[in-house]
Amino acid sequence: MLPRSAPSISRPETDLTLGLRRNWRQFALLVVVNAFVGGMVGLERAVLPLLAERDFGLTSKSAMLSFIVSFGVVKAVTNLIAGRQSERIGRKPLLVLGWIVGLPIPFLLWWAPSWNWVTAANMLLGVNQGLCWSTTVVMKIDLVGPNRRGLAMGLNEFAGYGAVALAAWGCALVASTHGFRTALFVSGVVVATAGLLMSVMFVRDTTAFARSEARTRFGTSPAPSFRDVFVRTSFGDRSLAACSQAGLVNNLNDGVAWGLFPLLFASRGLAVADVGALAAVYPAVWGISQIGTGALSDRWGRKWPIAGGMAVQAVGIWLIAGASVARPYGAWLAGSVLLGLGTALVYPSLLAAIGDRAQPGWRASAVGVYRLWRDLGYAIGAVAAGFLADAFGVPVAIAAVGLLTLASGVVVAVRMNEE
Repeated sequence: MLPRSAPSISRPETDLTLGLRRNWRQFALLVVVNAFVGGMVGLERAVLPLLAERDFGLTSKSAMLSFIVSFGVVKAVTNLIAGRQSERIGRKPLLVLGWIVGLPIPFLLWWAPSWNWVTAANMLLGVNQGLCWSTTVVMKIDLVGPNRRGLAMGLNEFAGYGAVALAAWGCALVASTHGFRTALFVSGVVVATAGLLMSVMFVRDTTAFARSEARTRFGTSPAPSFRDVFVRTSFGDRSLAACSQAGLVNNLNDGVAWGLFPLLFASRGLAVADVGALAAVYPAVWGISQIGTGALSDRWGRKWPIAGGMAVQAVGIWLIAGASVARPYGAWLAGSVLLGLGTALVYPSLLAAIGDRAQPGWRASAVGVYRLWRDLGYAIGAVAAGFLADAFGVPVAIAAVGLLTLASGVVVAVRMNEE
């Protein structure tokens, strides 16, 4: 029997000092894990709308976009649950569970005899993304503390959406020679297995960091109830509410880019590989730019990068919608670059702003509520854009989303306060 003074071998690291440099190894690991998370959703980015049209014979845009509706609703609800439960049982168990849920997805897509199977696969994808992406975001916020939060979120989203771009392009290349289902199956199995193994074997839970920060900065005051956090983040706090609506509209236009852009590009004669390359431009610019924009928001504040970024997004969307029939490629490319730059300004700044405003004791719940509203944008956007596209055409639906994006930026400019 060991004496009482013997060091514990079950907790090799008890240092809870915050900081990016101090915790760079675990932070870097979480960045890599989040790249695999982004890769899971990126596999579908260019291929799935074309699969709906060519393999399943769907012609209604509303029916085609049903996979985004199922994905968005399930991911939104899962975000909410993940935020609350990570404060109760820890971050790592939810991360591992998310990867386990992700394992059947490529098999469902491979065997799918009907579009309902694809919709079901995307419900599982929503759970996978809600659990894995939410926990990696919260874990990075836990580790870095308040001073480098924007940079941390920029690196996190860079990894995730850089992987979205690479996966979209790579899966389209494979699909152009081996077929849609083979590309989705093989790539999905590799990504899900790698993400699960890394999470189980190497990731350490960070809940203790958040609790230590809460005690140090705010004492032992009790956290508000979950109901209070929900109301505060959704409606009650001007800044948090402004972030929630901006996140919703941002993912609304992202869902339209996911569902309608590939159909628009293919309708003008682009091959599958070219559609994948063009569809990858937007998330690639978005992902790479966030390394800089996240860090800049630590210096400039969160409000104006968010409001300005929404305006830049709107211009990019309008360029894509208004591209001439004769020479559309240049306008599509320019619009995709602007959409990526605008989203890079918005995305890490929104997450950092939530982290600024919410105290460590209820921060994970606030992030979950924000991500609930943000990812409901996928479902709302898919329903609205599908209806508009069926009634008035794809360009009109895309242009209407641009107008809504600009209005959301105005709301941020008017309502949000700087911390």
